[in-house]
Amino acid sequence: MKKIILLILLVGVALTSCKSKKRYSDQLRTKNVQNERRNSKADSPNKGEKADLPAEPSKFIRFKIDSPIEYIETFAETAQLEMMGYGIPASITLAQGLLESGNGKGELAMKTNNHFGIKCHKGWEGDYDFHDDDEKGECFRKYNHPMYSFRDHSIFLTTRSRYAFLFNLRHTDYKGWARGLRKAGYATDPKYPQKLIYLIEKYDLHKYDKQIKKAGYTDNTVVVTGADNIHTVQKGDTLYSLSKKYYLSVDELMQLNNLRSSDLSIGQPLKVKK
Repeated sequence: MKKIILLILLVGVALTSCKSKKRYSDQLRTKNVQNERRNSKADSPNKGEKADLPAEPSKFIRFKIDSPIEYIETFAETAQLEMMGYGIPASITLAQGLLESGNGKGELAMKTNNHFGIKCHKGWEGDYDFHDDDEKGECFRKYNHPMYSFRDHSIFLTTRSRYAFLFNLRHTDYKGWARGLRKAGYATDPKYPQKLIYLIEKYDLHKYDKQIKKAGYTDNTVVVTGADNIHTVQKGDTLYSLSKKYYLSVDELMQLNNLRSSDLSIGQPLKVKK
């Protein structure tokens, strides 16, 4: 009888210990999430400012996403931050990501974290991998984290002159953006605009555009370059930030533009390609 009572007491102590550990673990997890959210808000840009991304992780991070809803929940805030900094509607970015990455489960997205099918192109000095697309074994950009794919998508659209007319549209005009991307040659699929519009309306993605608009974002925050090799200096631009954006050194930028100092003026055109 004593042995039975002792055994019951031991089991009770063990269960209490497990509950305490679980409670502590849950509290710690909640605290970490709160800290991440607080840091995210502190790092969020003001309207028209481009959020600096944290250093890209040294190891490849694979995202396991099970559904379109989970994809949207995972990347909606990233798309909104890109909208604030670069003027591309969050709904368009999310719809393109959903479509071109196969909801984050496509082979290219899984291998490279490339959610927009951006190919290497001349001058790309980052990591890459090969994937069959229009041709066999084409070179695609590779990122260790998907957020860098989203940033590269923003840079891709805002530094190529054929997309410049899109930024004359209202940022809530997702239908105009969808048709404009096809017109500018972003995709060869004649039904590309309809596919984007379908995804936006099915998952109510335009609500993310409206949220940013309500926060005070204006339609004329972003000025897009007028040519592929010219960047128009915006508020907050520095030679260092531009060197990272266009994969040039500060010295190369100064030589290209015959600059004697690092001082820049808003509206100043800069050559950003050799």
